[in-house]
Amino acid sequence: MKVKVHWIIDGVAELEMDSLEAAEAHVDEVLRKVIGENPVLVEEIGARALQGKAYLPGSEDDIDAQENAE
Repeated sequence: MKVKVHWIIDGVAELEMDSLEAAEAHVDEVLRKVIGENPVLVEEIGARALQGKAYLPGSEDDIDAQENAE
């Protein structure tokens, strides 16, 4: 039987960086290295995208309310 599994890995890294962009770039670099060193993630598990967004501590607490207020 052929079965598809849609999976998501969720995580939050706390980093000391000079900017949000630098933090995003660092995490992207680390994750791409992990994927590159572990081809099973692409070949067997089907990894195909990375997505992330940097934010300042505390600002993530009420994102839905912030978006609805705009």
